[in-house]
Amino acid sequence: MPSSMTQARNGEYHHHWPSDVGIVAMEVYFPAQYVSQEELEKFDGVSSGKYTIGLGQTRMGFCTDREDINSLCLTAVHNLMERNRVPPGAVGRLEVGTETIIDKSKSVKTVLMRLFEASGNTDIEGIDTTNACYGGTAALFNAINWIESSSWDGRFAIVVAGDIAVYATGNARPTGGAGAIAMLVGPNAALVVERGLRGTHMQHAYDFYKPDMSSEYPCVDGKLSIQCYLGALDKCYQRYCHKAEAAAIKEGVTERICIDDFDALCFHTPYCKLVQKSFGRLAFNDFLRDPSPDTTQGGRYCGLEGYRESKREDTFFDKVLEKAAMACSKADYEKKTKPSLHMATNVGNMYTPSLYGGLASLIASSSLDGLVNQKIGMFSYGSGLASSFFSFRVSKDSSQGSPLYSLHHSLSDLQKRLESRACVAPSTFAEAMKLREDTHHLAKYTPVGPTEALFPGTWYLTYVDEMHRRTYSRTDGTIVTRPQQSESSLTSIPAKKAIVSPAKMANTVPVV
Repeated sequence: MPSSMTQARNGEYHHHWPSDVGIVAMEVYFPAQYVSQEELEKFDGVSSGKYTIGLGQTRMGFCTDREDINSLCLTAVHNLMERNRVPPGAVGRLEVGTETIIDKSKSVKTVLMRLFEASGNTDIEGIDTTNACYGGTAALFNAINWIESSSWDGRFAIVVAGDIAVYATGNARPTGGAGAIAMLVGPNAALVVERGLRGTHMQHAYDFYKPDMSSEYPCVDGKLSIQCYLGALDKCYQRYCHKAEAAAIKEGVTERICIDDFDALCFHTPYCKLVQKSFGRLAFNDFLRDPSPDTTQGGRYCGLEGYRESKREDTFFDKVLEKAAMACSKADYEKKTKPSLHMATNVGNMYTPSLYGGLASLIASSSLDGLVNQKIGMFSYGSGLASSFFSFRVSKDSSQGSPLYSLHHSLSDLQKRLESRACVAPSTFAEAMKLREDTHHLAKYTPVGPTEALFPGTWYLTYVDEMHRRTYSRTDGTIVTRPQQSESSLTSIPAKKAIVSPAKMANTVPVV
């Protein structure tokens, strides 16, 4: 295996990046039951359309006491490896992004190591990464950085983002959800992270936080949360555009980056209506950056002419601007972003997996040929706050057996899986939430939720002993295996393609 650094004749060192690093495969998991938002409106005694139109939500997935953050991530990672035939020894990094904390010391990652016990592979870097809904993105960035560093030993990384989003009875409860998404990360990927194109904004804010360690419920300042989200979007998008424009200049091209440069745009989705407003916000940013904006009737920025000198921070709650920006960007929103909201409207806010549920929805709703070489913009946000805007470039290779072909095929059953869930009455949902509230911290405790309705291949909680030690089991059932990919793309990374630091060559776990 060659080193990632080779010495040039003049004594300087040059880095040989692995090619096309990004997401090779994905596995999506959501609970096997949901509550109808329309029925929940009636149950809660609120006006018709408050949840379904005002929030843009249709269904909300939820967990019984049989599932916790450990079981969600066990299910997603196990199914990812099983469906894609990933040998345990081919994994060199595993990192979890979550804000669902059930232990203040022991990480979810260490629980996931039970999946590797039989193989004897304990040489797996990474632990948990936490900051509200941003942890999954931070874990993905860490995985990318590991592969593009001298620490990489030629193996895959796995990133899993998972959460259970629950709220106390009241206005916030319908914005809950649950799920986990595992991603196989490596070179020659289906979805390539565009190197150097990343705009980040970090700030101290108390918009959403969980200071009560005895409760699953957050403290939320709703108005501040929206202000922080939109403000972070402004800053991240501006910084991304500046970096992309600077990179173009180095290539001899002068261009102004705007929405037109993206074939699709995915957003962190607390609720779907906010995403439509956020897309309009990008159009407003483009309008402010355009030296000659067309504000005529039927023009691209029609209705925005009065906001040319506006400061972004003064417009977060300007309803006239919001409506105008949404109107002038509606056609682009319908094409570039709405297809990504299918999981969000049917499962709810999954917190850390939310953005990647949007990515999975986009892929599932697109034709294979329509995905080739597309540029996908991604906005990740976590309260507190941490945020980034980055992008993927979809692989040009859609041939049978390629990572893109297999990724697209693996998500083709997403709608069927969503429809296979059980719809439960709002009263049953409320009882499940009360049971979680009363028991999520108990020891000793035996869960009482049924296991018969769980999807095949689902890990679930069986017992919590008097020392809070948790025991899990897995449902029986056949896990459908994905189509066999080429050896070089999934089963292993051939030695001739692996990039390993010379100091680590002797200690590399064999890829089997």
